[in-house]
Amino acid sequence: MLFEVWAPNAEDQVTLWLEGAEHPMERAQGRDGWWVTEAEAVDGARYGFSLDGGPVRPDPRSRRQPDGPDGTSAVVEQDSYAWRKDWPGRGLEGAVLYELHIGTYTPQGTLDAAAARLGELAELGITHVELMPLCSFPGVHGWGYDGVSPWSVHEPYGGPQALKRFVDTAHGHGLGVVLDVVHNHLGPSGNHLPAYGPYFTDTHHTPWGSAVNLDAPGSDEVRAYLIGSALAWLRDYRLDGLRLDAVHALVDNRALAFLEELSAAVDALAGDLGRPLFLIAESDRCDPRTTTPRGEGGLGLHAQWNDDFHHALHTALTGESQGYYADFARAPMAALAKTLTHVFFHDGTYSAFRGRTHGRPLDVTSTPAHRFLGYAQTHDQIGNRALGDRLSATLSPGLLACAAVLVLTGPYTPMLFMGEEWGAATPWQYFTDHTDPELAEAVRAGRRREFAAHGWSEDQVPDPQDPATRERSCLDRSEREREPHAGLLAWHRELIALRRALPDLADPDLAAVKVAFDEQARWLAYRRGDLRVAVNLAKEPAEIALGGGGRIAAAWGEVAPPDRDGLLRLPPQSCVVLADS
Repeated sequence: MLFEVWAPNAEDQVTLWLEGAEHPMERAQGRDGWWVTEAEAVDGARYGFSLDGGPVRPDPRSRRQPDGPDGTSAVVEQDSYAWRKDWPGRGLEGAVLYELHIGTYTPQGTLDAAAARLGELAELGITHVELMPLCSFPGVHGWGYDGVSPWSVHEPYGGPQALKRFVDTAHGHGLGVVLDVVHNHLGPSGNHLPAYGPYFTDTHHTPWGSAVNLDAPGSDEVRAYLIGSALAWLRDYRLDGLRLDAVHALVDNRALAFLEELSAAVDALAGDLGRPLFLIAESDRCDPRTTTPRGEGGLGLHAQWNDDFHHALHTALTGESQGYYADFARAPMAALAKTLTHVFFHDGTYSAFRGRTHGRPLDVTSTPAHRFLGYAQTHDQIGNRALGDRLSATLSPGLLACAAVLVLTGPYTPMLFMGEEWGAATPWQYFTDHTDPELAEAVRAGRRREFAAHGWSEDQVPDPQDPATRERSCLDRSEREREPHAGLLAWHRELIALRRALPDLADPDLAAVKVAFDEQARWLAYRRGDLRVAVNLAKEPAEIALGGGGRIAAAWGEVAPPDRDGLLRLPPQSCVVLADS
């Protein structure tokens, strides 16, 4: 088989180390910086590369790291897996996503253990599972955002074959699979890329150190490396889409933006494979160009997370006003109304948190609503809190039900975070398993220092390196059988079924969404076609003049239909979906 590696840093020689034997490599003709050789190898064979007589390092394009990022790579024969399901693909329109972390979805923390639970999600009505990052990182347990081998599958999760079994099982249940990938940085420990070439540049800096090289000398190959990795996930593992972490942190000054190049490559692959593929961006820029088609001057990504909707909903539910919530907390019901109709709260408005204006308006008459994901909770918004506390730690079941109805009947593609559907009481905390003692201590101290500035004492902030922190974050499925969890689970199931049954809830026309609210009384109502949704977040009853009647399609609490004058009386912390006929 052919072994090749881009190693422009090598001065005189590159050697392939394969199962104890050395194979000199030659410079590839017409491919600057590339080295090649051929050698016989079987699936699982261990190999690595030595530059100029230096240590044997893993392959930058390794598909498997059996002993972790610092070990040798292993050959993976992609065609050895016999796929059971012929999958036609599943696009984003009409989707309901479910964000899932393999390491805490089950106590076992493996892909196979998670696959055994996928029937629960299909029965709930989920259409796509969005997996948090899977590429190799040091240690066993972690969030995955400090991965260092972007082409490989974390071995403690089960490795490449386990991912194929997971995807195959998901497709058998009718579930699409989306993978979270990180292009904006790599972890500091186990990162061998700088030894090979200019994968990073000091031209720009990020919160994680030197930036990934997207526009400095050598960036052609670095961009090809990242795009190749993205296509490999979609092609070799039959994934349906990718979630791109923090694209606002990609520093790229080239005329052809990396994200535009990536979206074009993914669209081309979708054409070759004959099934839909999509990219979902995480971005805090509030920039419509992220999802604007390339032919209209945009980057051409297919969707993005809508954090503004989350922030408005969070402040309306909790009353919190710290950090970036401050901009939304001044009038949370108005903020929620704006994000339900105009997507971005910051659309050229002043942000006190940033100390400047932020964002730009989005044309709601030409942008379909499904291009934006709406959610009440995500791994970031839970795990980046000091205690990793979910909304269920402080909100009543009624308010959790209101959050669910706003997400699942709102205009955007809904997404739930694992366990949210039953109001899981388990926290989801920040945990690591760094094998470098100095890095482990630096992370531990940094976490405590960060929250000390907000009034938390050291003993209150969980130790990321303590195995108990990860264990506390594992879901407790026994909760599903007890109240109020069982009632919340039934409510989520009912709303998802309603979304599937009623065409008005799949209407992509953002301009057709009409909202009314009362800031002081803390109620909000909106219309989608022949449906009206009303929520009362207050501790007192609310009277809402809807101007018409309607039958109750779904309700949390004892809710009566509107009277003859169209007046709806909504109990405290309750919600209702009304249909005209």
